[in-house]
Amino acid sequence: MTLLMLAPRINETGLQLLTRARRRGLRAHTAVRWEVPAELAGLRPAHLYGGPLFADTAAGVLGVVPLEPPADWLTTLPAELLARRVECTTLAEARRLRRPAFLKPPVDKLFPARVHPDGSGLPGPDALDDDTLVLVSDVVAFAAEYRLFVLDGEVRAASRYAVAGSLAVSAEVGPDVLAFAADVLAAGGLPSAAVVDVGRLDNGAWAVVEANPAWASGGYACDPDQVLDVVLRAAGPATALAPADLGYARPVPEVVR
Repeated sequence: MTLLMLAPRINETGLQLLTRARRRGLRAHTAVRWEVPAELAGLRPAHLYGGPLFADTAAGVLGVVPLEPPADWLTTLPAELLARRVECTTLAEARRLRRPAFLKPPVDKLFPARVHPDGSGLPGPDALDDDTLVLVSDVVAFAAEYRLFVLDGEVRAASRYAVAGSLAVSAEVGPDVLAFAADVLAAGGLPSAAVVDVGRLDNGAWAVVEANPAWASGGYACDPDQVLDVVLRAAGPATALAPADLGYARPVPEVVR
C-alpha cells in the first residue's frame, strides 16, 4: 500500500491531503513525533508532506527524494519576469548591506523573510554560518499575490493568497495570472513538481515572488486533489525519480539515533 507520511502539527493543507489520500486508497498517516513510526518505516512506495525539518528526518527512512527549486532560481530569470533586482549571496555578504532590501533564506526558514533597513539585523555567525545563502531583493509592493502548484511545466492548481501584503485567500484566479505563469514556466529551471508564487505590483506589472518545494507549501484555496498530485511527485520514491529531476533532489542528511 502506498504511504503518505505527514509531519506533526499538521496544517489545514495537510488535513485536506490526509482526507484526499485516504479516499484514493493510500495509507495516510500523521506522525506524532518528528520521526517515522517503526511500523511504517518499511512501507513502500512512500511519499511525505511537511517542512524541511521533517523531510530531513523522514525522507531517508522512507526512501523518498524531496524535490526543491534551486536556491538561486530567481536570479536566473529574465529581468522582465522579476520587475526588480534579485541576487543570491552569502549571509556574510548580506550583513554588509547598507540599503533597505527584502531578505530571505532561499529554501529553509532559517530566519524570518522581511524587509530590512540594512543587513546589520541578520543573524550573526554565532547563529548561522557565514556561507548560508540569502536572497536579496529590491523592495517592491505587491497589490495581489497568487500560489501556483505546478506539475510537468503546467499549472495544476492556483489560488490568491494575499492582497496588499495581507492574507486574502480566494479561489478566483483570472486569466492574466495564468498567462503570466505560462511565461514564467517557459523559462524553465524547476523540478517537475514545485510551487511558484507570482504577483501583480502596485504599478500593474507582473513579477515572480518566489518558488518553493510543493511538499512544504500551503495550498490556500487550491483544489486539494490537484495539490495532492503535485505533492506526491514532489516527494516520492527514489526508485521513481525521473532523470530530469536528479539535479533538484534535496540532500538528505543521515539521521543517527
